[in-house]
Amino acid sequence: MSADRQPSMPQHATPGVAGAVWHSLVWLVLGNTMGVMIAILLLLPGLNPWLGEWTYGRWMMVHMNIALYGWCSLPMLGFLFKVYGADRGSFSNWCRPVLWLWSGALVAGSISWLSGQSSGKLFLDWSGFARVFFPVVMEALWLLLIVAFISKPQGDPDSTLVTRIAKMVGLIILAAVPLAIYFASSSSVYPALNPDTGGPTAASQLESSLGVVLILLILPFGITRRTQSLSKAVTLSWIVFLAEAGLCVALGRTDVSHHRPAQYLSLASLLVWIPLIPAYCAAFRWHAATRGWRIAMFWWWGGLVVSGWVLFLPGVLDRIKFTDVLVGHSIVAVAGFLTALLIFVMIQLMGEEDAWIFNRRWSFHAWNLGVLAYVVIISIAGWIEGANPAFTIVPGPAREFLYIVRLLTGVAMLAGSLEWLTAASSLPALERHVEVELQGVNVA
Repeated sequence: MSADRQPSMPQHATPGVAGAVWHSLVWLVLGNTMGVMIAILLLLPGLNPWLGEWTYGRWMMVHMNIALYGWCSLPMLGFLFKVYGADRGSFSNWCRPVLWLWSGALVAGSISWLSGQSSGKLFLDWSGFARVFFPVVMEALWLLLIVAFISKPQGDPDSTLVTRIAKMVGLIILAAVPLAIYFASSSSVYPALNPDTGGPTAASQLESSLGVVLILLILPFGITRRTQSLSKAVTLSWIVFLAEAGLCVALGRTDVSHHRPAQYLSLASLLVWIPLIPAYCAAFRWHAATRGWRIAMFWWWGGLVVSGWVLFLPGVLDRIKFTDVLVGHSIVAVAGFLTALLIFVMIQLMGEEDAWIFNRRWSFHAWNLGVLAYVVIISIAGWIEGANPAFTIVPGPAREFLYIVRLLTGVAMLAGSLEWLTAASSLPALERHVEVELQGVNVA
């Protein structure tokens, strides 16, 4: 059977999945709106005083965090709802409160960050009340998942012994995440650092990259099935993963420079995943509607891995550290690879009748070409900045041109995300959920 066919794919998204899609898109639109505003402030810095204390630096913190904990995280709630059966039966009524609590935690965090409260750690800025509230919300999600898991009938065809053990292991790992977020947000806890750049070591980058690879290896088992034909790519992928995990352990967690050959050569081991991930995914059945975003994900993945290694090389990293080149690399990771991956997963989760939301040609190209143009423009600006730090500070014709184009690419991405949110707001599962609630009020 073709890898693009999955007869068991649902027709429509369940309320839990539809809610996760809608909430994630709300935060994507808000994040993109802030991104456009930030791009305007870079062109017109005289506008900053009009914002009072809520100036560029604070909005940038909110922009980055809601991208990670909003857009990049909420689709995974839909995935977890599906895997643990929380999106079906009576448990589906609890998915909506959990989603609103998650969004509420992001609102609390945003207010905290705009007020100047932060741990000072990139993507771990949680502090004060928000630092406690967000892990509590994650525990609420965990409670919903474990109750749904325990309540699932033993005779369920998807409840084999191996499957249940795997899900139990997943729950054990998820239980530790809230505590990990809380302690990692402490200003007294820091990872190993590269003494020549102040950034992460190769071991740290390899560790985080393997975390992403592990997610890519696990995801298919929760949303689809293997093809009938055997694939050596699956076995090979897990062997390579375990070998690189061992390499990561061997590198240790000490402060070490990127100039050491063991550092950049060990990071080069990630290049093998450029062909391995597509081969691994080909061993599973995917609906045809996922094809466009699946291919986009593979391309962004390749670009992310190659650029991540090249930018770490001695000489290159020495020039581009603290410049916009690293901003461009982060955009490849989040707006390119992660966005394509998340949409690919959401299409598979939503159902055949709802896949059109992300598959309209205009928004697909507006987003991907907008991201690509942004990365090229900001990388050029960053490379110039590496030789002349004043380039991004002192206005000039070249800087202004690059930043105007950067703004236009942000507008293109905002327009694409607005189209997705508008379409997602009409998902049948969301409308049916409202109707059921209204009927409940009438009965009461």
